[in-house]
Amino acid sequence: MNYLLAENLTKIYGVKVLFENLDFSINKGQKIALIARNGAGKSSLIRILVGLDSSDKDGTVRLQKGVKLGYIEQDPQLNDNDTVLESVLHTENPVIAVIQRYENALLQHELHPSEQTQKTLEQCIEAMQHHQAWDYDTKIKQILSRFKITKLHQPIREMSGGEKKRVAMAGVLIQEPDLLIMDEPTNHLDLEMIEWLEEYLRQTNLTLLLVTHDRYFLNNVTTEIVELENGTLQRYRGNYEYYLEKKAELQANMKVETEKAQKLMKKELEWLRTQPKARTTKAKSRIDAFDHIEEKAHQKTNDDELSFDGMNAARIGNRTIEIYHLYKRFGSQIILDDFTYVFKRRDRVGIVGKNGAGKTTFLNILAGLEKPDEGKILIGQTLVTGYYTQQGLQLKEDKRVIDVVRDIAEILPLKKGKYYTAAQLLDHFMLPYSMHQNYASTLSGGERRRLYLLTILMKNPNFLILDEPTNDLDLITLNLLEDYLLQFEGCLVIVSHDRYFMDKLVDHVFVFEGNGKTRDYPGNYSRYREAKADEEQTEREKLLAEKEKTAATAKPDKPNELSAAATGNRAKTKLSFKEQREFDQLGKEIEQLEAEKEQLSQHLNRGSGSHDELMQWANRLSEVVQLLDTKTDRWLELSEFA
Repeated sequence: MNYLLAENLTKIYGVKVLFENLDFSINKGQKIALIARNGAGKSSLIRILVGLDSSDKDGTVRLQKGVKLGYIEQDPQLNDNDTVLESVLHTENPVIAVIQRYENALLQHELHPSEQTQKTLEQCIEAMQHHQAWDYDTKIKQILSRFKITKLHQPIREMSGGEKKRVAMAGVLIQEPDLLIMDEPTNHLDLEMIEWLEEYLRQTNLTLLLVTHDRYFLNNVTTEIVELENGTLQRYRGNYEYYLEKKAELQANMKVETEKAQKLMKKELEWLRTQPKARTTKAKSRIDAFDHIEEKAHQKTNDDELSFDGMNAARIGNRTIEIYHLYKRFGSQIILDDFTYVFKRRDRVGIVGKNGAGKTTFLNILAGLEKPDEGKILIGQTLVTGYYTQQGLQLKEDKRVIDVVRDIAEILPLKKGKYYTAAQLLDHFMLPYSMHQNYASTLSGGERRRLYLLTILMKNPNFLILDEPTNDLDLITLNLLEDYLLQFEGCLVIVSHDRYFMDKLVDHVFVFEGNGKTRDYPGNYSRYREAKADEEQTEREKLLAEKEKTAATAKPDKPNELSAAATGNRAKTKLSFKEQREFDQLGKEIEQLEAEKEQLSQHLNRGSGSHDELMQWANRLSEVVQLLDTKTDRWLELSEFA
């Protein structure tokens, strides 16, 4: 079934044609990723598809009747006067409207308890019962909690840009659209949120179109890649891994064709030079064909790109940065608590942790922009630090692009006396020669980020600190940056929510766990997640062992029977003894919770209890539904081996 059909779309800015007479469609069940270089027209195409912009000519976009569309833009525009709850429940859905009235009545009664507010609350509880909205209310709060949104009555105007993005995303997911379009959904999410969102989108029956530079997200969620290049769309019916494979094949074929065209062009050029001025019709046809051959011969392939193999970074001595017994706090929030670490030459460290755990503060301390409360930091004499911050580059209005880079350095030195010029590097990072004399103030957001990145690299640092460097960079630029960093011979410290980027570049991970606690895990981000999962499993097994010990103490007369039963079960399944006990126990607990849920629902539906009883039942129902969700997930996980 076709959900959305777009035909003959055209977008032109001045003399630049982004795309012309473009056709695009989305069918039910498809999970499509739209990828392109920055400036190629991704966002323009998305805005036309969702109705926020229109085609420059007679193009049309048709959404199938009855299909509910949800859109998450890069920088959502929310009403500053709304509360979080009002923002996420802003919809015509009658069930959500009932929930909104109930939540507001609950707040008013808590703030101003009276007979009137109690009566209003009881009426709202009756409406919740009538619309069977309790499960839905719990689901809303679960989604909000996944995005770390807990202050439901906080005004939007008091929230940061990242918090607003998460509120907007939660609001769209709560509406359960048939077709969901997302523009850079992973920006402003920490790694736990990204992994939850990835799992949510992968398992649901949503039809999805997204723009993202998160390559694990692309690989794990999408089933089709659509690339916008030179104004045309190329479809790859598979995930990101499949796209890379097929793209490499296409580029290899292009290289062969280009090499053939170059040889043929040379022969044709020699022939043209030998011809008299008055040419025959046959000769003219060869001249016309020459234009086509020349075009092919000048096609750009990957081999034309600069190589950073053999970079000559500033010499780094025996000492880089040594940190001893660092303490840092803001009020009651502890950032660092007796932190000690000595950075080694060519150390490659990733830093992860929840938002607000102190990652950026730590980077500021490393860069000398902030002082610790206590502790000692020793800096090597030969250290040259490059620090790429989230704030970006502050540009002078009258500064030209090429001069911004040349003010740092004219060249980037390589080994054996070779070098790259500022102009070459700008072109390499997709700021072409035609833009070099433009004023830097005219650049787009993505172009500014690339220019800022180059000003850091041109310093030729030997200690490089990157705070969320992948934001606003497209896949092409990310690959260019990774190529540079893989050849970088100094120390590298990265904070990033891009798991793919981290896995490719770091050797170990500092985990900021909150309250000043940090841990150092060997390996990349994925290894850390595996280690954490193993720790959590060990903790679960420990708790189960304690329960078994308690049960055995309570029933000391049947240990052999229990052991025999467990041995028999283990022989028949792939579950361990502890897992089998957990599986059996979960089944009983789920059955009990289902019975309790049914009983609570009946109490609420009758509405015969006192106000306090109704409140207790409603709160307990919310807890029961959440417990059922968690325990059912674990039961399903174990059932695969039962």
